[in-house]
Formats: sequence, structure tokens, C-alpha cells
Amino acid sequence: MKMIESFSVDHTKIVPGIFVSRADKVGGGAVTTYDIRLKRPNVEPAIDAAAMHSLEHLIATTLRNDPENKDDVVYWGPMGCLTGFYLILKGVRPSRDIYGLVLNAFRSVGDAAEVPGTAPENCGNCLLHDLEGAKRYAAEFVSYLEAHADDPAIFEYPKTDRPLTEDGRNFYDS
Repeated sequence: MKMIESFSVDHTKIVPGIFVSRADKVGGGAVTTYDIRLKRPNVEPAIDAAAMHSLEHLIATTLRNDPENKDDVVYWGPMGCLTGFYLILKGVRPSRDIYGLVLNAFRSVGDAAEVPGTAPENCGNCLLHDLEGAKRYAAEFVSYLEAHADDPAIFEYPKTDRPLTEDGRNFYDS
């Protein structure tokens, strides 16, 4: 079976940043999945689940209300490993081109007085939220992005080279 793209990223070398995970043709157009990585996998502690959930609500709301990009937002949601999020946008843009969008979305978390959509009627786990934690993680990521804006490592995935077997299949070391 072919390894999916996200497993070909070298998780021992990835740093926080904004990466193109994949671009796909859909109908007559295209969508791009971005990896918005807040934490170094297996190095830094994962994001607390309650804060992650609040970040999901806060940033999804911001992105879907962004005057210039709201019509392009297809999806915003957490990674299962709790080290970042996936953002799916219509079209194909390099990760550098969405730097401002992502930076502004995370900046907006600091101004939030409440987490939107947390009533039992609106949320499947309405008790799992942490606004203050979300603010801390967002501020940390904003500072990091601002400090590394000129570093190509925050925009380019480190790929894992996997040797092939004699019959052309990927060799897995696990």
C-alpha cells in the first residue's frame, strides 16, 4: 500500500510553521491542505486537548469570517497528534502566501472574550474548552511566526527518504 503524503514528512525534523501538505484536483478546481504546525512532534508536549478545542472554534470562526478568504475556507481542524491543525483552502497557493492569514487568525485569539459555539446545542463536547490556554498557545505561535518570518524552514516540509524494496514498494523501518 502506498504511504500517504503526511507520513512521508520527517517528523524528527519538522519545526512549527505553515506547510503545504498536499494539493488536490477537485472537480474543475483544486484545494490545498496546509499543515499549521504549532509544536515540534515528539519533542515538545502536545497541545492540551481543551485548549486545542478552543483554538479550533476560535480560529475556524475567524477564518470563516475573513472578508478576503472566507469563501475559500473549506476546513479547519486539529491534527490527531495535537501538534497542529489542518487548513484546507480552495485553490493552490504556496504556504508563504497564507502567512498573513494564519498569523492574523492566531493574533485574533488574544482579543477573544469567549469561545464561540460552546453551547451544548452547538458543540459535541461543550465542557472541553480552555480560553486562557488557547490564548497562551496562540500568543506563543504568533511570537514564533513573527521571529521566524524569514526562515524558509517554517514553510518547507522536511521529507523522509524511504528506500524502496526490489519490487518497488516502500521499505518501512517499523
